[in-house]
Amino acid sequence: MTAPLVLTGHPGVGEVVEGEALVSAEGFSARYDLDRSTGTIARESHPLYGRSIAGKVLVCPLAKGGFATSWALLDLKSRRLAPVAMLFGWANPVMVQGAVLAGVALMDRLSPDPVAVIRTGDRVRVDPRAARVEVWPMAVPTTTNAR
Repeated sequence: MTAPLVLTGHPGVGEVVEGEALVSAEGFSARYDLDRSTGTIARESHPLYGRSIAGKVLVCPLAKGGFATSWALLDLKSRRLAPVAMLFGWANPVMVQGAVLAGVALMDRLSPDPVAVIRTGDRVRVDPRAARVEVWPMAVPTTTNAR
């Protein structure tokens, strides 16, 4: 196994978790971008439209949303539709509050920029207290020439 790519920053919130990355070049709002009954991105103009965030490590440049974010994340978590972690370029205090309330790991302001170096499908380990994220690239299927 090769060494992971390591991202570092200031300490985040939540427990150590691992999951598959789901990366967007656009921000995320738990209230306005999401269908909370299914855990899928429901805003048609969002790059992740139709994708489920359940059990994923959601990677976005910024957290959007207001007070409803806290209860939206808690609602998702109660129905096992929440991401295991969220990595942002920048997270607003309401998103951090929601992550703490729901027990979802969250980190932001990492270096290098997670949106630039993590790809959807990569395997990611998030350790908020150690201020460390490890990334293993998704396995690329090899083709064989059957001739």
